[in-house]
Amino acid sequence: MMKYVNAQQILPERLLQEVQQYVQGETLYVPTPTDTKRKWGSVNGGKQLLDERNEAIRAAFRNGERIENLAMSYHLATHTIRKIVYRSK
Repeated sequence: MMKYVNAQQILPERLLQEVQQYVQGETLYVPTPTDTKRKWGSVNGGKQLLDERNEAIRAAFRNGERIENLAMSYHLATHTIRKIVYRSK
């Protein structure tokens, strides 16, 4: 969620004057540095949950479970199940 902050409240006067040479009275987005960005799902554990689900699907498939049954059990399309079980990990 983006939060709006008045540049006058946080930037040194000299830097504010420099920025004003390029943009005045507009909303300016300042992105997070690339090296501090977190990967998708790393904050709330979503990526790990999907990895665990996919591994369970692969294990069930290796144990003889049919793709159609897996699709029904996990509420996924058969095409999605195929992508999961045939993708090398």
